[in-house]
Amino acid sequence: QPENLQKNWLREFYQVVHAHKPHFMALHCQEFGGKNYEASMSHVDKFVKELLSSDAMKDYNRARVYLDENYKSQEHFTALGSFYFLHESLKNIYQFDFKAKKYKKVTGKEIYSDTLESTPMLEKEKFPQDYFPECKWSRKGFIRTRWCITDCAFDLVNIHLFHDASNLIAWETSPSVYSGIRHKALGYVLDRIIDQRFEKVSYFVFGDFNFRLDAKAVVETLCAKATMQTIRAADTNEVVKLIFRESDNDRKVMLQLEKKLFDYFNQDVFRDNNGTALLEFDRELSVFKDRLYELDISFPPSYPYSEDSSQGRQYMNTRCPAWCDRILMSHSAKELILKSENDEKIVVYDHIGPNVCMGDHKPVFLSFRIAAGAGKPIANVHKCCVVQ
Repeated sequence: QPENLQKNWLREFYQVVHAHKPHFMALHCQEFGGKNYEASMSHVDKFVKELLSSDAMKDYNRARVYLDENYKSQEHFTALGSFYFLHESLKNIYQFDFKAKKYKKVTGKEIYSDTLESTPMLEKEKFPQDYFPECKWSRKGFIRTRWCITDCAFDLVNIHLFHDASNLIAWETSPSVYSGIRHKALGYVLDRIIDQRFEKVSYFVFGDFNFRLDAKAVVETLCAKATMQTIRAADTNEVVKLIFRESDNDRKVMLQLEKKLFDYFNQDVFRDNNGTALLEFDRELSVFKDRLYELDISFPPSYPYSEDSSQGRQYMNTRCPAWCDRILMSHSAKELILKSENDEKIVVYDHIGPNVCMGDHKPVFLSFRIAAGAGKPIANVHKCCVVQ
């Protein structure tokens, strides 16, 4: 229902923009055009036009839009979309040209779609196919841009990591095999953005990491007093279903697990108190604690929500709900974020559209202030002066 959903999505997005009034805004989208690109790309174009021309965004007089719409190129296609909006009150903003190795002043509104491979203002890579061999048409990868505002330079990386292909396989080991694949891909991105080709700057990495809860530990906790029944396929003897029942209480079914089914009888556990009880099973980021920082999560798991437009708070029973969508940063980027001098909430990390259907993922946002000149002690950023 793109017409209906897009209206809701944009309304909720604009409300957040209006509430926080950012001067610089980055919007990272994944799976642009959805699974069926050829039929969907016309909706993408409508979405982009609406964003750039809407009344809610009229004070943003400069924009850069990078859309990977080239679905005919299987070896390069990532389906990523990165949008950057600059408020008219911001004076000097520069974007880095990775080929010329210098910053260029940002003026006007520009959209790049079919020509991302030849655009020097970004770096784009799709992960090698052997990272996730099960997935024949993987679109996972990243796009990186670099910006300089008030002498402060930083990278913004739009990322989409690999999903869990099967709940049953994810349940077998702790941490799961899929967790290991995401770990490898994220490590690759972090190494890439701090390699020797360019000056090191602070960075923010945000998008769909597909981080999942430790499935084995979650199931063992949720079904601690249950008995497990295993159902196998008659022809291959392969496990196709696990049923967890209460030991008493008429052997009530608590959880059914299949390749693409995670049907737990009480969804409230994922919603109550923003799912805080489950945060201890959110472990994938711990491997990167020396390299990445994240603010405390105080919103419920961002995926998989029902795509029924009348069910804004309901999860689908396809996967165990998890915090897939995140905003992470280097430790130097953490230092850039202006600390509040009074009790006013300057830094906000939250989700958008808590009660409205936004699709199967709830967007997540981070709002903060950067102190003027904050980047100077961290990087030799005065090269911002070298512009065209």
